[in-house]
Amino acid sequence: MRDNITAALKDAMKARDARRISTLRLMMAAIKDRDIAARSEDRCEGASQDEILQVLTKMVRQREESIKTYEDAGRADLAEQEREEKAIIEGFLPRQLTSDEIKAACGTVVQEIGACGLKDMGRCMGTLKERYAGQMDFGRASAIVKTMLAS
Repeated sequence: MRDNITAALKDAMKARDARRISTLRLMMAAIKDRDIAARSEDRCEGASQDEILQVLTKMVRQREESIKTYEDAGRADLAEQEREEKAIIEGFLPRQLTSDEIKAACGTVVQEIGACGLKDMGRCMGTLKERYAGQMDFGRASAIVKTMLAS
């Protein structure tokens, strides 16, 4: 993934796409921060692929919150900038599951684990995070699992 981001940055520089350049640099800086944190934990290889996915997912979530804030404040221009950045970042993430696919995945995990109450919520979410890292909104998945386990 690092190589893809670096190649995309080079292409953006050749095309003189300022928005894409700045967004890709932000992504690389966030990944580098995670690399430094990993090295301080004696992991010389730096951040893993899953950690990079987490960083990028967090960046998308931040953009979504900013878009809402800017729209509430009546700043459509800044909201549009955030939308463009979000689209660039999402281009490096795996395809996101739809609501129906999230429900199906949650149902499958609940059945496989044999979860029968809210006490099994952690096991269900852990399994979902292992299988679908970077592919689903775990906030939404958590609500779905909670509903399934409560009934």
